[in-house]
Amino acid sequence: MPLDPQAKAVLDLIASMDMPPLGTLSPEETREGSKARRQPPDELEPVHRVEDRTIPGPAGEIPVRVYTPSDAPDLPLLVYFHGGGWVIGDLDMEDVAHRAIANEAGCVIMSVDYRLAPEDPFPASIDDCFAATAWAAEHAPELGADPARVAVGGWSAGGNLTAAVAQLARDGGGPQLLHQVMVCPVTDHYSRSMDRRSYSENADGYLLTRESMVWFWDMYIGKDGDPTDPKAAPMQAADVGGLPPATVLTMEFDPLRDEGAAYADRLREAGVATKYICYQGQIHTSYNSSAAIERGRDIIAEVSKSLSDAFSR
Repeated sequence: MPLDPQAKAVLDLIASMDMPPLGTLSPEETREGSKARRQPPDELEPVHRVEDRTIPGPAGEIPVRVYTPSDAPDLPLLVYFHGGGWVIGDLDMEDVAHRAIANEAGCVIMSVDYRLAPEDPFPASIDDCFAATAWAAEHAPELGADPARVAVGGWSAGGNLTAAVAQLARDGGGPQLLHQVMVCPVTDHYSRSMDRRSYSENADGYLLTRESMVWFWDMYIGKDGDPTDPKAAPMQAADVGGLPPATVLTMEFDPLRDEGAAYADRLREAGVATKYICYQGQIHTSYNSSAAIERGRDIIAEVSKSLSDAFSR
């Protein structure tokens, strides 16, 4: 399918900014460039309550943002991990999506501002995300949530962290997770993903590039890091059975498309109930560009529906 005209307009706008490509500047400059590329809506969708706070973590306090759609007791809970290649991203990156999902799925969302590489390389981010998930499950009533209805989710690198947290929760005896949602997830190290067709078809021209993924991975685990560690590359887990049901969403014009599809296939083959959708004509950032790309709203709606269905079972 051709590239969505609205996605092309976003890419053209970014190109007109004449900013260096992802992965060609320092981490600090890359973070600033990422913020400059964001296209916020004219006004934010209201949510009953949005609160910034901190929770205990393995290396100090972890900042989180809690979205609460109503004062109803025992709401389901989504613990969410933002994208950004483990190097960029913050609590604002997917704020638009969080507001819509909290309202549409009727769930509390706790978005986690985990430590970033290279200042805090692997496994700092996954350690923070797993600790935050365990804390949220234990303290769910404090968040107005039901400890028996906890899901995890994330976009891009956040999808990678979601898969890793689900595996750690299974292997460590909890917390019990009801569902996992992964949007454009990184599931394998680039040394293997580059053999997949989407890495060649979408190597350049769609914002996230093959070379920027090499840079993100090198920032995260280092050039000498172990690309077979399933905490970094969930596809490398010996067994993916016994994991919570999953929703995996990918985009046609994204180098990560095929590794997301491959992980969904592995989950299905292991007996994990898995919904997989590839959004034709869309790019890696369609999900968090819904202010400019209408199809991004459909992706957010699918996340909300998958969670709502999971929470109501």
